[in-house]
Amino acid sequence: MSTSQKPKNRPFRPKAGKLGAESNRAEGPQGGRRNRGRPSAEGNRDARPDGNRGGRPERDADGGRQPRSNASAIGLSNLEGGRGNWRARRQGAGGTYVSPESPYPLASSELPLQDGAESRRPKRPQDTTYTEPQRLHKVLAAAGIGSRREIEEWIIAGRISVNGEPADVGQKVGPGDRVRVNGKLMPLRFAPRIPRVVLYHKPEGEIVSRDDPEGRPTVFDRLPTLRKGRWIAVGRLDFNTSGLLLFVNDGDLANKLMHPRYELDREYAVRILGELDEAQRQALLAGIELEDGPAKFNTLLDAGGEGANHWYRVTLSEGRNREVRRMFEALGLTVSRLMRVRYGPVVLPSRLKRGMWEDMAVEDVCALAGLPKPVNSGGKPRSGPRPGRRQP
Repeated sequence: MSTSQKPKNRPFRPKAGKLGAESNRAEGPQGGRRNRGRPSAEGNRDARPDGNRGGRPERDADGGRQPRSNASAIGLSNLEGGRGNWRARRQGAGGTYVSPESPYPLASSELPLQDGAESRRPKRPQDTTYTEPQRLHKVLAAAGIGSRREIEEWIIAGRISVNGEPADVGQKVGPGDRVRVNGKLMPLRFAPRIPRVVLYHKPEGEIVSRDDPEGRPTVFDRLPTLRKGRWIAVGRLDFNTSGLLLFVNDGDLANKLMHPRYELDREYAVRILGELDEAQRQALLAGIELEDGPAKFNTLLDAGGEGANHWYRVTLSEGRNREVRRMFEALGLTVSRLMRVRYGPVVLPSRLKRGMWEDMAVEDVCALAGLPKPVNSGGKPRSGPRPGRRQP
């Protein structure tokens, strides 16, 4: 038989004029071949009130046939709590939620939260340690005290106090604040913020400034980019001076490293033409009068040299403009090279070449800032020496 001669699959239609068609449809299990072994219309869940069986598609107003849907199988039909309506049993007596824009009920993940539903969810306390002031409701919610909405209601009701005063909505709390909920002190944990310190080996020919009218290269062009805040240079070096420069992202630490009352030593390697005699050595250690006041070296050591050049190691506790060069020039000596090799307890690493930078180890940063050593820090630097890339 060819393909064109094959009978087409057509839906069964009872022929008009047969007297048994309507009677077979209304009979019981033995009423006809199509109803053999099937329950009657009263017990059939697919039967509809208009008498049309669920096995036959309905007709719309234009006479077209409507496709049969599996809505009952996927829970999108309103079965009024009947068999298979798992969504109605899950939602309770209220039934399913029907959006005004769509006639179909929403899935369980799309249902709106009912009043108090968020408060009934189990809260798992989080072991969170903050380094900066945070909003009060955020800190208490992370500690498992309650939801943010509940905590805001408690703040409005006056049940939460900060340092003995009623809390305000949106208020921030820090390490020194004492938070009480219903009079009970909450154990909130805050950790000091560990600043970031970068060691940079400045070469000659760079200026320690962000803006230069002459357009000379600046040291800030080679530093890594910060996501928050900006780099603060600890001290300055002249355009023709090389050596160690520290950059921090914390103003308090920068002030601690630069303020004269802390008296942090700066050590320089100085190369001059010729050598110092004993009188000149004593003058540099006793003090020399400059235009902006007297200046002196704390220590002066002979580092040797060859030919006309001679190296010395000097330390001083100030950082005035061109102070080392001016002290030697006051004695008629010329400084041919100047390099800073130490700033306080920080020594310029030999692996750090000119124009390169590296992060200071977290353990060393904490010791420099006077902070407790973090747990599991390991004392390793955040990154090894990296070449500074000048920004376009």
